[in-house]
Parts: sequence; structure tokens; C-alpha cells
Amino acid sequence: MIKGSFTALITPFINNTIDYDGLDRLLEFQMVNNITGILAVGTTGESPTLGWDEHNRIIEITAQKTNGNCMCIAGTGSNNTRESLEATRHAAEAGVDAVLLVDPYYNGPSSLEIRREYIQPIAASYPDIQIIPYIVPGRTGAQMLPEDLALLSKEVQNVQTVKEATGNLENMRRTRTCCGTHFSILSGDDEMTFQMMTDPDISAAGVISVVSNIAPKAVAECVQRLEDGDRVGAEKINAALAPLYRIVTIKTKETTPYGEVECRARNPLAIKTLMSILGLPSGGCRQPVGKMTEKGGDTVVAAAKKILYETPEILQPAAEFFNIDIEDRLNDPIYRKGLHYGAY
Repeated sequence: MIKGSFTALITPFINNTIDYDGLDRLLEFQMVNNITGILAVGTTGESPTLGWDEHNRIIEITAQKTNGNCMCIAGTGSNNTRESLEATRHAAEAGVDAVLLVDPYYNGPSSLEIRREYIQPIAASYPDIQIIPYIVPGRTGAQMLPEDLALLSKEVQNVQTVKEATGNLENMRRTRTCCGTHFSILSGDDEMTFQMMTDPDISAAGVISVVSNIAPKAVAECVQRLEDGDRVGAEKINAALAPLYRIVTIKTKETTPYGEVECRARNPLAIKTLMSILGLPSGGCRQPVGKMTEKGGDTVVAAAKKILYETPEILQPAAEFFNIDIEDRLNDPIYRKGLHYGAY
């Protein structure tokens, strides 16, 4: 059973090329802070804008670095089964423990088709590694339903875990009903992890986290306390992490000559912006994702300051590992230079 705290790792860039030295430091930071495993090149790792050579190289490095230290999950999903089969072949040869298969996006197959024409043939081709379906209809416009997930888990033994990012508690409860008690449900939304793990009708086994890019020790401890039955202790950590949960996606109201519009900064833009401000390996995002608005940047900094001044222990591991003065970096505007747009 796959359980615990997994970091959906960002892909660090320098001048729009992969920062491999930075990647190595990020992996080390995660492992010394007790994370259960690393997800390489998922959505947070900007897989849609990586070339396959880059994609595969990151998986190779991550698998090698994590070997014997923590689990390695590789994002090998696609909206093309043949392409995903090839990516999974490479990941398996690189030595990963599991692969994550996002529901096929844009071409929008049915739940039945996702099961029969996508996940099932990949799982059957690579029976020695775990296959984790990733259900995130808000990103893909498609969704494998709990009923098909249950059928799949009985047809192939290496599909016994799901990354659940529907945001729909009833869908999660249905998954538990259909798939049974030994099936592993991992939270795909940081802010829902506590609720998913404490709801007896969901009984999630952990999280594939975004905010653990910055606070792996706290996320790992929160999950472990829930696993150990220490709900009070976990609840305290969960509350301290809440400001970070709220910046995974940021919505702001912006003024244009034609009226007010909503601007949404989706993951990983805000988390990478904060990492850049703090001095962690990050770099910007690849186009078409660009920069945050100034209001969005203000929201990011305010969240980090709240943690710094109220629960500084959350950010202390990053400060120590990367040898940074977090208070200075959050208060000096020079560290925000070039990270947000000017006028809308």
C-alpha cells in the first residue's frame, strides 16, 4: 500500500533551461526532511512544457538520487497512450517505483475508455511497477470514475492507488466504497489532506503535495501524526500550513481600461514565485505560464510572512538547508524584482 507524504517537485530553471544543480539540491532538501517520496515531472514539475528528452533526464536523475532513500514516482501520463507507454518504459528502466498517469486531457475519452484504452494496457505492460491514476477533471476535462477504478484494481494488481484531485468528497467516498479498504487514496489537494485522512468514509493514506516544496518537514510530520492517530498534533501543523495551502492557486481582481477582470495564477506559478523570493532553486515558469500580477505577488509574500511571524518553525528547515535569511528576503523588495507584471 502506497502511503505517506510525497512532494510533487517543481522543475527549477535558469534562463529557461533546466537547472540540474538546483534539482539535485532540491532533492537533497526533500530527503533530509523525511519526505516519503518524490513525484518527478508531474503538473507541478511543468511536464506540459518539457521536451521528452528533458522529461526523461529529470526522471533518471530523480530515480538515481532517491534510490535507497525514498520512493520515486514519475509522471508519465499523456493524452496519447502510445506516448505514455514509451514514457513508462523509460521510467521503468530508470528504476522508478511507480508512475502517475493523469487522465487524458483535451481529447476527453470516457471513463470506460480511460480504463480500457489507456491505464489498463500500460499497467499490463509494466506489471512490476505501481501505476497511479491521477484524477483531476479541473485540469483535464476528463475523469475516470470510481466504478471503473474499482474494476481496474481487480483486473490488474499494480493499480491499487489513486491520486484524488477532484475536490469532490462524495467522489472520494464513492471510491472508497467501490475499491475497498485496502485501496490507497492519496490527496492531490494540500488543503483537503487533513479532511480526507480523518474522514472514515475516505481514509486517505497521505498526500502528493505542492507546499512540501517549501515545507517538507512539516507536511511529512502532519501526515505521520495522522497515521499515528495524533489528530490534535496534526491539526496544529495543518493550521500552521494553511497560508501556504491558500497560495497554491491565487485569484486576484485586476483593473483594465474595460473594467475589472479576474486573474488566476495556477500551480506552480505562486509556489515557484515564493521559492524564488526565498532564494530556493526555482526560476520562472515556462511559457505560456508567465508571471504573477503585483497583487498576486503581495498575496504570496503576505502568506509567507504570516507563517514566519506566527509559526517560524515551518520555514526553518529551508532557512537552514539553503542558508537564507527568510525575513530579509520577504521584506526587501529587491528579491521580488522581475517576478511580477507591471500594469495589467
